Amino acid sequence: MATLLFEIGTEEIPARFMEGAFQYMESFIKEKFKELRIDFEKARATGTPRRLILFVEGIAEKQKDLEQEIIGPPAKVAFDATGNVTKAGEGFAKAQGVSIDELKIKETPKGEYVYIVKREEGKPTKELLPEILREMVLKFPWPKSMRWGKRKIRFARPIHWFLALFDGEVIKFKVSDIESSNVTYGHRFLAPDPIMVNSPEEYSLAMEKAFVIYDHEKRKALIKEQVLKEAEAVNGVPDDDEDLLNEVTFLVEYPIATCGKFDRKYLDLPQEVLTTTMKEHQRYFPVFNQKGEIMPYFIVVNNIKAEDMDLITRGNERVLKARLADAKFFYDEDKKVPLENMFEKLKNVLFQEKLGTSYEKVMRFRKIANTLAERLVPEKKEKIDRCCILAKADLESQMVNEFDELQGIMGREYAYAQGEDPEVAEGIFEHYLPRHSKDKLPETDTGAIVGIADRIDTIVGCFGIGLIPTGSEDPYGLRRDALGIIQVILHKNYRVSLNHLTDMALEMLKDKLERNPSEIKAEVLNFFRQRLYNLWISEGYRYDIVDAILEVGFDDIVDAKKRLDALTNLSKDPQFESLMTTFKRVVNIIPKDFTEFEVNEDLFEKDVERELFQAVQSIEKEVEELISKGSYEEALRKLAGLKEKVDAFFDNVLVMDKDESKKNNRLALLNCIARLFSKIADLKKVVVKK
Repeated sequence: MATLLFEIGTEEIPARFMEGAFQYMESFIKEKFKELRIDFEKARATGTPRRLILFVEGIAEKQKDLEQEIIGPPAKVAFDATGNVTKAGEGFAKAQGVSIDELKIKETPKGEYVYIVKREEGKPTKELLPEILREMVLKFPWPKSMRWGKRKIRFARPIHWFLALFDGEVIKFKVSDIESSNVTYGHRFLAPDPIMVNSPEEYSLAMEKAFVIYDHEKRKALIKEQVLKEAEAVNGVPDDDEDLLNEVTFLVEYPIATCGKFDRKYLDLPQEVLTTTMKEHQRYFPVFNQKGEIMPYFIVVNNIKAEDMDLITRGNERVLKARLADAKFFYDEDKKVPLENMFEKLKNVLFQEKLGTSYEKVMRFRKIANTLAERLVPEKKEKIDRCCILAKADLESQMVNEFDELQGIMGREYAYAQGEDPEVAEGIFEHYLPRHSKDKLPETDTGAIVGIADRIDTIVGCFGIGLIPTGSEDPYGLRRDALGIIQVILHKNYRVSLNHLTDMALEMLKDKLERNPSEIKAEVLNFFRQRLYNLWISEGYRYDIVDAILEVGFDDIVDAKKRLDALTNLSKDPQFESLMTTFKRVVNIIPKDFTEFEVNEDLFEKDVERELFQAVQSIEKEVEELISKGSYEEALRKLAGLKEKVDAFFDNVLVMDKDESKKNNRLALLNCIARLFSKIADLKKVVVKK
């Protein structure tokens, strides 16, 4: 068994590309080895900003031999009545490169056929690796790639070297003008000279001496340990930001954390301003005290080891000081300007060329929000209206102009400073929530309703002018907006009609639309259906149960979720499969064009018909009341109690009787049951395991 070490040396690759690159390298080599019948034990990719590394252990020295049967023509076609081979048989043997003597006959489900056994001896793995590695490089699925210099190949960043070793031997291959070898390079500044290695063990030792912690998990753990130690030295704790930690891990090869400080006067700035400046712009870790208050310290993870690390720290302090000085100036100047004045400036800010200015957008979603407020929380209508007016005002602030990540946050801060109602101030920030999948949700009704109104205007507006997400392209974040509406509605338990919400947005946008409103509405509602389906599947619900619920309707998302939970809970019952088998039979037998009418007891021939009808009558009203109250699980369990009588009905009665009146009467009886189920879920969509 041998080991493969493959390293691609590059310019610094963007941190956000790295995890995907590792996944690709691992999956590619696993699939390729499987395809080529090369056994191996495990494969792992890792790396730094300047190198992508693949280790594959326990590799077989050669492919497995291939033995396969190739079926030819029927035996009676390949051989004549006397047993002599025909031209068809000769043709098959010649096409397969074998002699006539190698033709065999076997019995198949279709009769006797001629076949041959073809054997192919496996090739040495080292002969196959050059093309495997070359293909891996050429097929890298980068989010963004380009050609570099005169080379025709595309890659995320320029490639400088390939290190390729298999069992201590160099795997020779070439991509463009770059040839593989047993040479690698250490840290760009601390060990830039070429390093020759002949095994994975030598590579590990050489990298350590060359100031490269090549394993990203080890590097991440080291950074976390250093950052924590530096924070503890000033009696603080570092920002526990996993995304920042991951990013910094892929910005350095040899991490050295140091703690810097800044002037306490900047602590007067809102905490989000300080953390955004440090994290988003400088990739520094903020430091907090035990109460969660920010301290005048930061931790920077350097990619160099210097004799005087204090000198480097002071340099970072100067950089941060300049950024914070700018932020303080913007903050002080912005507070002098009323938010209403900033709002008026939105008349000159284009939201989207065909959808008008940001001011127009605010006026549109203001009307939607006021309508929602009237229906959901009429006592807060004035606060919601005020929040709408001020929601986007901070887009015209100097602070947000410089730090666009602070939109909403600065609006909230300025609103508080100018004496606005606290719920209005919080609503300005919360209407942007959730901003991403891990974000919190709005707690105030003001923020929730303004956010729903803002998002539906964006979605319907973009669909209305043809800006519909396709594949991975979603420049206006419409998927995120639709998911945001869904999450907020569920979080706040709002009984909102998606149909009505879409209609309101269409009415507000009627002068901007370039497409038929009914088509837009259908597409928007289907868009919401897809988001609901994806959300609930990601939360672990069964795909068929989600389909069954959505097929009945999702106009009221809260109601749809209640029905989903009810059917999901019922599915955990040991008798669920048996129940579904019975009741799917009920709904499946009823024709699509069946006309509903009253059951006539005089047409019953057998007791099982009468008994089922009486059982249905005894629970029908109660089930309808439970459904109207949203007690879906209780309603389903009541209906499940009919199972025994439904089974007896099917066992003893021919539903599709030749007598049309009897047939229709029996269908009408079954339809009473199907109709009740249809208010909860479409049982045809539920998959019954056989």
